[in-house]
Parts: sequence; C-alpha cells; structure tokens
Amino acid sequence: MKKLSGQEIRRMYKQFFAERGHLVFPSASLVPHNDPTLLWINAGMAPLKPYFDGREIPERPRIVSSQKCIRTNDIENVGHTARHQTFFEMLGNFSFGDYFKQEAIPWAWEFLTQHLELDPARLSVTIHHSDDEAYAIWHDVVGLPDERIIRGDEDNFWEIGEGPCGPCSEIFYDRGAEFGCGKADCQAGCDCDRFLEIWNLVFTQYNREPDGSYTPLPKKNIDTGMGLERIASVLQDVPNNFETDLFKPLIDAAANISGQVYGQDAANDVHFKIIADHVRTVVFAIGDGALPGNEGRGYIIRRLLRRAVRSGRKLGVDRPFLNELVSVVSDIMGQDYPEVREKLDFIRKVVRTEEERFHETLADGETLLAEWLDRLAANGETTLAGRDAFKLYDTFGFPIDLTEEIAAERGFLVDRDAFAKELEQQRTRARQARQTVDGMNAQRTALETLTVGSRFVGYDELSAQAHVVALLQNGELVDHLQAGEEGQVILDVTPFYAESGGQVADQGEIRGQDGSAAVTDVQKAPHGQHVHTVKVTAGVLSIHDAVTAAVDASARRDTIKNHTATHLLHKALREVLGTHVAQAGSLVEPERLRFDFSHFGQMSPAELRDVEQRVNAAIWRDDPVVIEEMDLEAAKALGAMALFGEKYGNRVRVVQAGDYSIELCGGCHVPRTGLIGQFRIVSESGIGSGVRRIEAVTGRYAYQYAVAQETILQQASTLLKTSPAELTGRIERTLEEMRGLERALESVQARLLRGKAGELVENVVTVQDIPVVSAVVEGADAEALRRITDEIRAKLPSCVVVLGSAVNGKVALVAAVSADLQKRNLHAGKLVKQVAEQTGGGGGGRPDLAQAGGRDVDKLPAAIAAVPDMIASFLS
Repeated sequence: MKKLSGQEIRRMYKQFFAERGHLVFPSASLVPHNDPTLLWINAGMAPLKPYFDGREIPERPRIVSSQKCIRTNDIENVGHTARHQTFFEMLGNFSFGDYFKQEAIPWAWEFLTQHLELDPARLSVTIHHSDDEAYAIWHDVVGLPDERIIRGDEDNFWEIGEGPCGPCSEIFYDRGAEFGCGKADCQAGCDCDRFLEIWNLVFTQYNREPDGSYTPLPKKNIDTGMGLERIASVLQDVPNNFETDLFKPLIDAAANISGQVYGQDAANDVHFKIIADHVRTVVFAIGDGALPGNEGRGYIIRRLLRRAVRSGRKLGVDRPFLNELVSVVSDIMGQDYPEVREKLDFIRKVVRTEEERFHETLADGETLLAEWLDRLAANGETTLAGRDAFKLYDTFGFPIDLTEEIAAERGFLVDRDAFAKELEQQRTRARQARQTVDGMNAQRTALETLTVGSRFVGYDELSAQAHVVALLQNGELVDHLQAGEEGQVILDVTPFYAESGGQVADQGEIRGQDGSAAVTDVQKAPHGQHVHTVKVTAGVLSIHDAVTAAVDASARRDTIKNHTATHLLHKALREVLGTHVAQAGSLVEPERLRFDFSHFGQMSPAELRDVEQRVNAAIWRDDPVVIEEMDLEAAKALGAMALFGEKYGNRVRVVQAGDYSIELCGGCHVPRTGLIGQFRIVSESGIGSGVRRIEAVTGRYAYQYAVAQETILQQASTLLKTSPAELTGRIERTLEEMRGLERALESVQARLLRGKAGELVENVVTVQDIPVVSAVVEGADAEALRRITDEIRAKLPSCVVVLGSAVNGKVALVAAVSADLQKRNLHAGKLVKQVAEQTGGGGGGRPDLAQAGGRDVDKLPAAIAAVPDMIASFLS
C-alpha cells in the first residue's frame, strides 16, 4: 500500500481516468449555478446534472473530476465520529451513454489495487441482490471470491422518485478486526468501523415510471464517487479523516494557538476536529463568493464560524483566531485550488470581521441572559424557559451549554427538554422547506435527439439567408406552422443570438415566400443548435423553406453596449473594491444592464462615483474591442477572467477592451468602447448574503436617465422657490428651520408634561400609607405616559404609578413602583399585567417599570379605577 498525500491521490485519480479518455472537469463552485434545488454543491455529480438528464450534451462522454462539496445536514456529528465532515472532496468518473459496468468495475479495481497498491485480500464489495451482471464482473473478471461479494437491497439501489435510477456497487476496505464489532458475521455493510466504504459505483440503467415500474434507459450512465478524505485515511494509515494531511496541519496550528495538546483529552479533540473541519468549509465557501449572513448559505457559514469560535473558547482561546488558520488551509489546498490563494487576504478579512462580530454578540447574549436571570430571581423562579434558551441560540448564536453554564453559576436550571423541542421544531420547518435535490426529471423532447446542423453568424451579420431544417410544436417535430400558431424553428444559418452568459436572446423576424414569423426567444438545444421560438404572423412556415432571418438591429445595438459595459464594470469594481469581487450573475438587455457580484458590504457613494468614473473613462478613450479565438490555456496566460455561467471548451473567445479589460465571453460586443456613449449607475443594493447588485444604463438610456434626474431636480427647485444651483443651500436652511421648530415643540411638550404630572400628584391617593397615582391621560401615547411617569417619580420618590390612555383605538398602560415599595411585594410588571387583563390585553416588565397594552378602550376607566384595590390585594 502506497503512503500518498491527499494532493497525490487527487492527481493520480484524475490522471488515471484522463489516460482512459476522460475529460478532466475542473471543480465547480460550491455555489450552484442555475440549480434552485441545491443550496450547495453536495455531490460530485451535482454540477453534471444537465448532462445526466439530457438538457446539455457534454464535450466528451467521459468525465473525471475532483469536486468540492458541502453537506451540513448532520453538522452536530462533526468531531464526534471518524468521518463526518461539512466540506469534502469527491473523486468521480462519469460516463454519459458510453462505457458501463464492464469498464467501470475493472477500472476501479485496477486503480485501487495496482496504482494505490491496496491489498486485494482486504477489499470486498456489495451489489444489489438482482444485479447478476455486476456479480459476474466482480467474480469472473476481477476474480473476487463469492464470500466477498455481498448482495444488498435498498442500500445498493440509487433512486430519487421518478426518473433515471439504477443499482450500485460499493467497495469496502477491511481495516482489521481491532476496528470491528466482534460479531462472527461481521462483513462489508456492517455498521461498525471495520469495513470502510471507499468507493461507490452507480449504474444508471433504468427509468422509474410514474406507476412505479422500471424501464431500461436507451443510454446507460456511470456515476461513481470516492471520498478523498476517506481513501487518504486508509493510505496514510490513520484512524480517522482528521489525522490525514488534509486536516492535521490545521489541528496542529489550533493546538499551538490554544496551548492545548491534541490526542490527550477526548473532549478537547472533538473541538480540534470541529475547528479544522469548519475552517476548511468557511474558507472554500467564501472563496466561491458566499459570505456570512442571516439566511441561506450565509447563515450556514455564520453558524459554522460560530461553532468553531465556541470550540476555540472551550480550548481556552478567548480572542479571534480562526483568521490565522486561513493561510494554513491555503498551504494545504491552494496548489490545486488557486482561488483560495488568490483571495487569501479577502477571506482572512471576512473571517476576522465575523469573529469579532460574534465576540460582540456573545457579550450581548450574556447581557440579555443576565436580565432574564434577574427577572427569574425577582419572581422567585429557578428555571430558564426553553424558548428563551432557544432564542439565545437561534438569534444570537449563543451555545446552549454556555447558557447552562452561566445559569448554573447563579443557581438556575435551563429547561433543556423544552429547548430540544424548540430546536426539533426548527429542524422540521427546515426539512419541510428544503426542496428536493438531485432530481433529474427534465422534460425530454425531440430536441434531445435532433442533430441537424445550425451555424451562428450573428457576431458579424444581423441578417442572413437560411433554410428551415426543423420545426417543432409542443416538443414534437412537425412539417409546418400556420398563421397564429407558436412553435420552434431551427435554421441551417442564423444571425440570432441565443440567450447565454447573461445576454438576452435577439428578437426579430423570419420571412419566407409563403409566410413570416416573429422571433420572440432563442435558446440553445442540447446539441448546440439555436432554437428560435416563433409566432407565425402571416401565411405558413414549412420545413425546407428558404427564408430571410433578420435581427432587430436597434435592440441588438443597445444590448451590445450594455454587454461591453458589463465587462468594464467588472474590471472597475475589482480595481475599487478588491480582487475578491467575482461575478455572481448578470443580465444584459437593450434597456439596462444588471451585474451581481460578491462583496460583503454596501458600497459608499464615493466608491460608486469612482467606479462610474472609471467605466466612463474607458468609454471615452474609445479603445478598440478586439475579439479572438484561442486555446483556453493561452487565454488564461493572458489573464482573461471567466464570466459567470459560461462553459468553456478547449477553444475560447477572448474579448479585450483596449488594455483595460480582458474576459472570456461568448457574447456580442461593440467594436469600440466609444460607441457605448456614457455609463450611469442607477442603483446598488444587496440581494443576498454577501452578494451586491448594480443596475446601470448606457447610451440613449443613460441620456434619458440624466434627463429624468434633471426634471426631478427642477421640480424640487420650483417647490422650494429657488434655482437648481442653490437647491442644496435652500434644503439645508429649510432643515435647520424644521429642527428649530421641533426643539420649540419639544420644549412646549415638556412643559405640558410637567404640568400634567403636577396635576396628577395633587390628586394622589393613599393605600395602606403608600402614595398611589392612577389616572387615564387623554391623548398621550406610550412614550408620553413614560415621560409623565418619570416626572411623577421625580416629585414622589416613594410611590406607585399606573397611567393609561386610549390611542388609535388601543389601550396603552405604564406602571412604576419605587425601590422601597418593591420590598413590600409590589411589582410593576405584575401590576400592569393585571390592569391590562381588565382591558383584554397583556404585558409585563421589570419590578420598577413596566408597560402593557389592551384592546378594549371602553374598559380602561374601570381598570384604572381598580388599581387601588389591586395594590391592596398585593399588599395582603
């Protein structure tokens, strides 16, 4: 058995299958593109779903990859088991209608036994009980004895509802009896740690029909997966994934920071593993453009960071430290994943900021918890409610064990059962909200098998002579389309751009001798043809017709201005904000452009002005826009950036605007930047965790935007009876006048409140020698009631105050009890709650000051009148 590093295993695997005709597929971003069913890429096959379901045809029917993945469905197990991780790499080789079991099984065996040099005697497999074909290959071709081929049931059949499915075969490595359960019948598939599953081969050969039956697929696929961390633990002969070279340097660095020693205390080891795992996940997620936030991916990153911070506290580290581990992840993984090295400073900054924020949050949580414990003490209670503990956990990220620890120091318990119930309810809600993943039930049409040629000439021509080579209606091939009918058309030559890379499809007209049709949309078919969605406006459109295809030239001119401006904007953002900026989506249409990008904070007005100025400077230089085709490696050597959502083959289009911007792009562009005219940013906003959006206009739409802004400026000047040039000064003077009036109003209100407080004090009543002020105050809102209460307390140091008012059809109540009277069993929160209940409401608060509300204003006078009796009841 070879002792190999994680990097060596990764590269050997890809090389092995590349030598067998596989295209080496780079790892996709952890953030899925155009797949709303996934929060993260969670399996090696996930980025390849369009190939499995026929929506797209791969460049080569054989693919090999090492795919970054994130799974967080069992995050609580991380650190407590040998192999639970949130971030992992999946080695996979895939076939789309090419080879099948006869090749996949022997190749897996060859790689494991000859290239990794695993002992064949330690390997066994499971197969589906019905898969005699797999059995024959394992037994007769590979030579595995019958006792090491175990037939299974549902664990050896892969399916998710209707659609492609099939049996699978798992390969297990025997780690030795010392890892086993001791049972005589222990074998591959046992729940103990002896037999470690290292490889799973899925044979997608059936389609599950709506009635539950299975029919053979016309094209059979191979989908295999081998966890890099698992196989590394075997080859490096360590008991768990965390002691491989993919994790151990992180554990060693955390040990150095904490002063603790890994391997001496089981409880501490759990925290070392949590830190190592979570830091890897966070670094790669941020590197792929996801940032900490309060929902979705951002919430997961924040939660992982906070769990790691908490583990650091358990190890005695009470300061931000995770940011120091970012460079360690880069050292381990950066050679094969350069995005980590390229964004190292940015990732470190994000982690540091989030750590500091959480340390502040912990302080806020401790303050709130102290208030709750004070309340319990005042009420004579001994247990913190589970819902309160859950609020600390869910809203503040406050760990439950820290809540219990602080509560115990003051002699309180925490209702852990109720907390667990709240937590389970949240998980249930999350499970119900989680969309089904990995579905492959795309609607299949004739387009999937249609291979007629279609040549795009729209980069250079907006009109072309062509022939209709295919017509479709409702997914089926037809011979003609009549006036008023809608369908799809494929031409042998087309100037129409098919929507991709953020650029919208061209619109226009197809005209023939016998009819014409409006083109409303253009998309790419699985085999690359441009498919025109049309509505026949006159006559009939028939197969083989000679036609003229003409693009709406005006709309195309506006669109290409926006597309080239998008490239300039991308460059300007990276110059102003930093190289961490990465495109996260775009929309390029005639009227406007929209550009989404990764950034963790709102842009300042100065930054927006700077970006806008840089883009316009590039426009006014009137640089030539040069477009060349070249090899992908040559393009990368030039420093070309890849745009979001594009797939690149070996030959790529490189779009270079002067010496300012250079991008890989399949879209349409202006020949010179000066043709864009001008560029104006309309808005900048956040659209998700760590993702910002800029909307902008160019050309004539930029002029229209400027005119509209000028009109607003003129209208505002007219309203304030000044000129646009003097508008700012006029607004400043108006605001100062308003502030003066507000101060005068506040002064008058203060005098009125003092007068009202004095009036109420004159009508004080005594209940068992206690001064009581209770009254309905007309026209006062809750804030006014509090201020009057403060004035009364200033005049009467020892008193009870209960004031109420009716505002907008609702009751507002405020109560106060001086410190000396709280010792006589008087509690403002309990008192105001009892008064509120008389008006159909509720509330409460501290012993000294509390407020409440009610629904029935008609009952307010009687409730206030009953205050003296309530006080007497409390005293007795």
